Amino acid sequence: MNYKVLSRKYRPQNFNEIIGQPHIVDTLINSISSNRLAHGYLFSGLRGVGKTTTARVLAKTLNCLDLQGGQPCGKCQNCMDIAASRSLDVIELDGASNRGIDEIREIKETVKYPPISSKYKVFIIDEVHMLTKEAFNALLKTLEEPPKNVIFILATTDSHKIPDTILSRTLRFDFKRITNKDLIKHMIEILEKENIKYEENALNAIAFKADGSVRDSLSILDRIISYSNSFISYDFVKESLGIIEDKIYLDLLDSIISSDQLSVLTKIKYIIDSGYSIDNFISGFNTFLSNCLVCISGYKKKDYINEET
Repeated sequence: MNYKVLSRKYRPQNFNEIIGQPHIVDTLINSISSNRLAHGYLFSGLRGVGKTTTARVLAKTLNCLDLQGGQPCGKCQNCMDIAASRSLDVIELDGASNRGIDEIREIKETVKYPPISSKYKVFIIDEVHMLTKEAFNALLKTLEEPPKNVIFILATTDSHKIPDTILSRTLRFDFKRITNKDLIKHMIEILEKENIKYEENALNAIAFKADGSVRDSLSILDRIISYSNSFISYDFVKESLGIIEDKIYLDLLDSIISSDQLSVLTKIKYIIDSGYSIDNFISGFNTFLSNCLVCISGYKKKDYINEET
Protein backbone atom coordinates (compact mmCIF):
# COMPACT_ATOMS: atom_id res chain seq x y z
CA MET A 1 0.00 0.00 0.00
CA ASN A 2 1.80 3.10 -1.30
CA TYR A 3 -0.78 5.73 -0.31
CA LYS A 4 0.41 8.35 2.17
CA VAL A 5 -2.02 10.40 4.21
CA LEU A 6 -1.94 14.12 3.38
CA SER A 7 -0.37 15.13 6.70
CA ARG A 8 2.65 12.92 5.92
CA LYS A 9 2.77 13.47 2.17
CA TYR A 10 2.86 17.26 2.54
CA ARG A 11 4.87 17.47 5.75
CA PRO A 12 7.22 20.50 5.52
CA GLN A 13 10.79 19.63 4.62
CA ASN A 14 12.34 23.08 5.10
CA PHE A 15 11.67 26.30 7.00
CA ASN A 16 9.90 27.95 4.04
CA GLU A 17 7.16 25.31 4.11
CA ILE A 18 6.30 25.70 7.81
CA ILE A 19 3.04 27.67 8.07
CA GLY A 20 1.77 30.01 10.74
CA GLN A 21 4.96 30.24 12.84
CA PRO A 22 7.05 33.08 11.29
CA HIS A 23 8.32 34.26 14.70
CA ILE A 24 9.90 30.86 15.33
CA VAL A 25 11.15 30.22 11.79
CA ASP A 26 12.86 33.62 11.53
CA THR A 27 14.50 33.24 14.95
CA LEU A 28 15.88 29.78 14.13
CA ILE A 29 17.17 30.82 10.70
CA ASN A 30 18.91 33.87 12.19
CA SER A 31 20.44 31.85 15.02
CA ILE A 32 21.82 29.29 12.53
CA SER A 33 23.22 31.94 10.16
CA SER A 34 24.89 33.81 13.05
CA ASN A 35 26.04 30.54 14.69
CA ARG A 36 24.25 31.38 17.95
CA LEU A 37 22.83 27.95 18.69
CA ALA A 38 21.43 26.84 22.03
CA HIS A 39 22.25 23.37 23.32
CA GLY A 40 18.62 22.78 24.34
CA TYR A 41 15.29 23.89 22.85
CA LEU A 42 11.75 23.49 24.16
CA PHE A 43 8.93 23.60 21.59
CA SER A 44 5.53 23.94 23.24
CA GLY A 45 2.06 24.41 21.79
CA LEU A 46 -1.20 22.88 20.65
CA ARG A 47 -1.24 19.49 18.94
CA GLY A 48 -0.54 19.52 15.20
CA VAL A 49 0.96 23.02 14.89
CA GLY A 50 4.43 21.93 13.74
CA LYS A 51 6.56 21.23 16.83
CA THR A 52 8.03 17.87 15.75
CA THR A 53 8.18 18.98 12.12
CA THR A 54 10.15 22.10 13.06
CA ALA A 55 12.47 19.96 15.21
CA ARG A 56 13.19 17.69 12.22
CA VAL A 57 13.72 20.64 9.88
CA LEU A 58 16.10 22.21 12.41
CA ALA A 59 18.03 18.93 12.70
CA LYS A 60 18.15 18.66 8.91
CA THR A 61 19.35 22.27 8.51
CA LEU A 62 22.11 21.84 11.10
CA ASN A 63 23.41 18.68 9.41
CA CYS A 64 22.83 19.49 5.72
CA LEU A 65 25.98 19.12 3.62
CA ASP A 66 24.88 21.75 1.08
CA LEU A 67 22.84 24.54 2.71
CA GLN A 68 21.13 26.83 0.21
CA GLY A 69 20.23 30.24 1.59
CA GLY A 70 19.87 28.91 5.11
CA GLN A 71 17.58 26.09 3.93
CA PRO A 72 18.43 22.37 3.74
CA CYS A 73 19.03 21.12 0.22
CA GLY A 74 16.92 17.98 0.71
CA LYS A 75 19.19 16.07 -1.67
CA CYS A 76 22.35 15.27 0.29
CA GLN A 77 22.68 11.97 2.16
CA ASN A 78 22.11 13.57 5.58
CA CYS A 79 18.92 15.33 4.45
CA MET A 80 17.51 12.17 2.90
CA ASP A 81 18.38 10.06 5.96
CA ILE A 82 16.76 12.52 8.36
CA ALA A 83 13.65 12.85 6.17
CA ALA A 84 13.33 9.06 6.10
CA SER A 85 13.93 8.81 9.91
CA ARG A 86 16.95 6.56 9.42
CA SER A 87 19.74 8.93 10.44
CA LEU A 88 21.90 7.55 13.26
CA ASP A 89 22.69 11.11 14.38
CA VAL A 90 19.09 12.27 14.81
CA ILE A 91 17.46 10.24 17.56
CA GLU A 92 13.71 10.63 18.12
CA LEU A 93 12.14 9.42 21.35
CA ASP A 94 8.51 9.32 22.42
CA GLY A 95 8.38 10.62 25.99
CA ALA A 96 5.11 8.76 26.59
CA SER A 97 6.56 5.30 25.99
CA ASN A 98 10.20 6.02 26.95
CA ARG A 99 9.52 7.86 30.16
CA GLY A 100 11.69 6.11 32.73
CA ILE A 101 15.14 6.68 34.15
CA ASP A 102 16.61 3.73 32.20
CA GLU A 103 15.86 5.38 28.86
CA ILE A 104 17.48 8.64 30.02
CA ARG A 105 20.56 6.69 31.15
CA GLU A 106 20.80 5.29 27.61
CA ILE A 107 20.71 8.85 26.23
CA LYS A 108 23.48 9.87 28.66
CA GLU A 109 25.62 7.01 27.39
CA THR A 110 24.93 7.82 23.73
CA VAL A 111 25.76 11.51 24.23
CA LYS A 112 29.38 10.60 24.95
CA TYR A 113 30.00 9.44 21.37
CA PRO A 114 30.51 11.93 18.52
CA PRO A 115 28.16 12.07 15.50
CA ILE A 116 28.76 9.39 12.88
CA SER A 117 28.24 11.31 9.63
CA SER A 118 26.83 14.68 10.69
CA LYS A 119 28.02 17.87 12.36
CA TYR A 120 25.54 17.56 15.24
CA LYS A 121 23.91 14.73 17.12
CA VAL A 122 20.30 15.81 17.74
CA PHE A 123 17.97 14.26 20.32
CA ILE A 124 14.26 14.98 19.75
CA ILE A 125 12.09 14.01 22.72
CA ASP A 126 8.40 14.27 21.89
CA GLU A 127 5.73 14.62 24.60
CA VAL A 128 8.54 15.29 27.05
CA HIS A 129 6.10 16.21 29.83
CA MET A 130 5.35 12.48 30.18
CA LEU A 131 8.80 11.74 31.63
CA THR A 132 8.90 10.72 35.28
CA LYS A 133 10.34 12.98 37.97
CA GLU A 134 13.38 10.69 38.27
CA ALA A 135 13.93 10.79 34.49
CA PHE A 136 13.82 14.60 34.49
CA ASN A 137 16.35 14.71 37.34
CA ALA A 138 18.65 12.30 35.49
CA LEU A 139 18.49 14.53 32.40
CA LEU A 140 19.37 17.78 34.21
CA LYS A 141 23.16 17.66 34.10
CA THR A 142 23.32 16.36 30.54
CA LEU A 143 20.88 19.04 29.39
CA GLU A 144 22.84 21.79 31.15
CA GLU A 145 26.30 20.84 29.85
CA PRO A 146 26.08 18.51 26.84
CA PRO A 147 29.07 18.04 24.50
CA LYS A 148 29.42 20.88 21.98
CA ASN A 149 28.14 18.75 19.07
CA VAL A 150 24.94 17.62 20.86
CA ILE A 151 21.58 19.44 20.75
CA PHE A 152 18.39 18.52 22.60
CA ILE A 153 14.96 19.47 21.24
CA LEU A 154 12.08 18.83 23.62
CA ALA A 155 8.49 19.03 22.36
CA THR A 156 5.36 19.18 24.50
CA THR A 157 1.68 20.09 24.48
CA ASP A 158 1.72 20.69 28.26
CA SER A 159 4.65 22.93 29.16
CA HIS A 160 3.20 23.62 32.62
CA LYS A 161 3.96 19.99 33.56
CA ILE A 162 7.67 20.41 32.91
CA PRO A 163 9.87 21.18 35.96
CA ASP A 164 11.34 24.69 36.23
CA THR A 165 14.80 23.15 36.39
CA ILE A 166 14.31 21.85 32.81
CA LEU A 167 12.69 25.08 31.58
CA SER A 168 15.62 27.16 32.81
CA ARG A 169 18.08 25.00 30.83
CA THR A 170 16.32 25.33 27.47
CA LEU A 171 15.44 28.04 24.98
CA ARG A 172 11.65 28.04 24.84
CA PHE A 173 9.54 28.61 21.72
CA ASP A 174 5.75 28.83 22.03
CA PHE A 175 3.97 27.69 18.87
CA LYS A 176 0.81 29.60 18.02
CA ARG A 177 -2.54 28.17 17.05
CA ILE A 178 -2.79 28.27 13.23
CA THR A 179 -5.38 30.76 11.98
CA ASN A 180 -8.32 29.55 9.90
CA LYS A 181 -7.07 31.74 7.04
CA ASP A 182 -3.69 29.94 6.99
CA LEU A 183 -5.35 26.53 7.29
CA ILE A 184 -7.67 27.25 4.35
CA LYS A 185 -4.79 28.56 2.22
CA HIS A 186 -2.77 25.42 3.01
CA MET A 187 -5.68 23.11 2.14
CA ILE A 188 -6.30 24.96 -1.14
CA GLU A 189 -2.64 24.51 -2.15
CA ILE A 190 -2.84 20.78 -1.43
CA LEU A 191 -6.19 20.30 -3.22
CA GLU A 192 -4.85 22.06 -6.31
CA LYS A 193 -1.81 19.75 -6.33
CA GLU A 194 -4.12 16.75 -5.92
CA ASN A 195 -6.42 18.12 -8.65
CA ILE A 196 -9.49 18.02 -6.40
CA LYS A 197 -12.33 20.55 -6.66
CA TYR A 198 -13.81 22.17 -3.58
CA GLU A 199 -16.31 24.66 -2.20
CA GLU A 200 -14.73 27.40 -0.09
CA ASN A 201 -17.36 27.26 2.65
CA ALA A 202 -16.56 23.54 3.00
CA LEU A 203 -12.93 24.40 3.73
CA ASN A 204 -14.11 27.06 6.19
CA ALA A 205 -16.02 24.37 8.09
CA ILE A 206 -13.00 22.02 8.13
CA ALA A 207 -10.71 24.80 9.38
CA PHE A 208 -13.20 25.67 12.13
CA LYS A 209 -13.40 22.02 13.19
CA ALA A 210 -9.59 21.63 13.16
CA ASP A 211 -9.36 24.33 15.84
CA GLY A 212 -5.91 25.64 14.89
CA SER A 213 -4.26 22.29 14.14
CA VAL A 214 -2.75 21.63 10.70
CA ARG A 215 -2.64 17.88 11.26
CA ASP A 216 -6.30 17.78 12.30
CA SER A 217 -7.35 19.80 9.26
CA LEU A 218 -5.51 17.45 6.89
CA SER A 219 -6.85 14.35 8.66
CA ILE A 220 -10.40 15.67 8.23
CA LEU A 221 -9.66 16.61 4.61
CA ASP A 222 -8.36 13.09 3.92
CA ARG A 223 -11.59 11.62 5.29
CA ILE A 224 -13.78 13.97 3.27
CA ILE A 225 -11.89 13.22 0.04
CA SER A 226 -12.43 9.50 0.54
CA TYR A 227 -16.11 10.07 1.31
CA SER A 228 -16.97 12.65 -1.33
CA ASN A 229 -15.31 11.12 -4.40
CA SER A 230 -12.85 13.96 -5.19
CA PHE A 231 -15.21 16.91 -4.72
CA ILE A 232 -15.22 18.71 -1.39
CA SER A 233 -18.72 20.11 -0.97
CA TYR A 234 -20.16 21.82 2.10
CA ASP A 235 -22.99 19.27 2.32
CA PHE A 236 -20.53 16.37 2.52
CA VAL A 237 -18.46 18.18 5.17
CA LYS A 238 -21.56 19.07 7.17
CA GLU A 239 -22.81 15.48 7.11
CA SER A 240 -19.41 13.92 7.83
CA LEU A 241 -18.47 16.23 10.71
CA GLY A 242 -21.93 16.52 12.24
CA ILE A 243 -21.99 20.30 11.83
CA ILE A 244 -25.11 21.99 13.19
CA GLU A 245 -26.33 25.03 11.23
CA ASP A 246 -26.40 28.45 12.93
CA LYS A 247 -30.13 28.63 12.16
CA ILE A 248 -30.79 25.74 14.58
CA TYR A 249 -28.81 27.48 17.32
CA LEU A 250 -30.62 30.75 16.57
CA ASP A 251 -34.05 29.10 16.89
CA LEU A 252 -32.96 27.47 20.14
CA LEU A 253 -31.70 30.79 21.50
CA ASP A 254 -35.01 32.40 20.56
CA SER A 255 -36.89 29.72 22.52
CA ILE A 256 -34.62 30.23 25.54
CA ILE A 257 -35.13 34.01 25.50
CA SER A 258 -38.90 33.58 25.31
CA SER A 259 -38.77 30.98 28.15
CA ASP A 260 -40.55 28.39 25.99
CA GLN A 261 -39.41 25.24 27.82
CA LEU A 262 -41.36 22.82 25.64
CA SER A 263 -39.83 24.30 22.49
CA VAL A 264 -36.30 24.14 23.98
CA LEU A 265 -36.68 20.48 24.98
CA THR A 266 -38.25 19.59 21.62
CA LYS A 267 -35.40 21.22 19.68
CA ILE A 268 -32.70 19.55 21.79
CA LYS A 269 -34.42 16.15 21.42
CA TYR A 270 -34.58 16.70 17.63
CA ILE A 271 -30.82 17.44 17.55
CA ILE A 272 -29.99 14.29 19.55
CA ASP A 273 -32.40 12.10 17.56
CA SER A 274 -30.82 13.37 14.33
CA GLY A 275 -27.58 11.67 15.38
CA TYR A 276 -25.56 14.73 16.36
CA SER A 277 -23.05 14.29 19.18
CA ILE A 278 -24.14 16.05 22.37
CA ASP A 279 -20.53 17.19 22.83
CA ASN A 280 -20.57 18.76 19.35
CA PHE A 281 -23.88 20.42 20.14
CA ILE A 282 -22.73 21.94 23.45
CA SER A 283 -19.39 23.07 22.02
CA GLY A 284 -21.06 24.52 18.93
CA PHE A 285 -23.75 26.32 20.92
CA ASN A 286 -21.15 27.85 23.26
CA THR A 287 -19.16 29.09 20.26
CA PHE A 288 -22.33 30.46 18.64
CA LEU A 289 -23.28 32.38 21.82
CA SER A 290 -19.74 33.72 22.12
CA ASN A 291 -19.80 34.92 18.51
CA CYS A 292 -23.18 36.57 19.06
CA LEU A 293 -21.80 38.49 22.05
CA VAL A 294 -18.80 39.60 19.99
CA CYS A 295 -21.13 40.74 17.20
CA ILE A 296 -23.44 42.63 19.59
CA SER A 297 -20.42 44.44 21.05
CA GLY A 298 -19.79 45.97 17.62
CA TYR A 299 -17.45 43.54 15.85
CA LYS A 300 -18.96 43.02 12.39
CA LYS A 301 -16.46 40.72 10.66
CA LYS A 302 -18.37 37.98 8.81
CA ASP A 303 -15.90 35.28 9.91
CA TYR A 304 -17.64 35.27 13.27
CA ILE A 305 -21.28 35.34 12.30
CA ASN A 306 -23.10 35.26 8.99
CA GLU A 307 -25.27 38.05 7.64
CA GLU A 308 -28.53 36.11 8.01
CA THR A 309 -27.95 35.38 11.71
